[in-house]
Amino acid sequence: MGGTAAFARLSSASVSYEHPLAYLIGIEGAALLRAFTGEHDREFVEARLAEIRALLADDDLAKGVEVTQLAPQDGYARWAAAYDSGENVAFADEPHLAAILDAIPPGRALDADCGTGRLTRLLAERGHHVVAVDGSPEMLSHAKADSTLVADLHELPVDDGSQDVVLCGLALSHMPDLGPVIAEFARVLAPGGHLVLSDVHPEQVQRGSIPSVRTADGDPARVRTSHHRVGDYLRAFFAASLAPVSCEEPTPALAEPRHVPGGGPWDLWPWSLNGLVPDALAAAAKDVPSMLIWHCRKAE
Repeated sequence: MGGTAAFARLSSASVSYEHPLAYLIGIEGAALLRAFTGEHDREFVEARLAEIRALLADDDLAKGVEVTQLAPQDGYARWAAAYDSGENVAFADEPHLAAILDAIPPGRALDADCGTGRLTRLLAERGHHVVAVDGSPEMLSHAKADSTLVADLHELPVDDGSQDVVLCGLALSHMPDLGPVIAEFARVLAPGGHLVLSDVHPEQVQRGSIPSVRTADGDPARVRTSHHRVGDYLRAFFAASLAPVSCEEPTPALAEPRHVPGGGPWDLWPWSLNGLVPDALAAAAKDVPSMLIWHCRKAE
């Protein structure tokens, strides 16, 4: 995932409990529900039930982990140095965002919660004059734009009606309430302006697609993330007088699940656990979207 979604009201940390069996049996359960509604046969169901019994008997999967839930600003400060290294499947939003931006004339653009500036580049390449803002100085130090500012999405440092485009990628799932932030985007947009958003799909958030980091003490931590339904976005758009132009829910091809004995270290969960239940995962994940891509316009 990307962006920072700085939100001072969530500065205190809380702790959750992650158990490998909770994830694995959850995936088995999702697969079994699809069988229950007719997608799979008796043999598939019996195989899933036998696999659940084997998982419960596996001593390597018997221990859970206490995980600190960090406020987004704190979590991304810790992730900033490594954010652009390695592979982030959430960056698959870029072709979809680029296609939307290709049809928008150059103008004044705000990259809201720009992170390290990966989407700032998309705007700049299309001739926009870009102001990039983020709540994490650590992330913002990597961004390249005409202007960069440390800012909270609830109080954007630009004038009313001053932006032709507001682009926000991989940030809103870190907001507990979409309404105030969407209203702030609408405030800074000029009449007829474009709001372009991407985020991890709520189906994937519910399945554990949440950024993992380590605390200063090396303890497991995740960036606090909320589960927003598609309807939550729509209600926020309508309340802010923003008209949806398009909504995409791309579904990626399923990657071969990695096989890691015992599920591997916590840092690799849930992805390293998938190799333990490949058939259940294939059934549970079939046609489940990975991303949510929005394009809205403000009334003229």
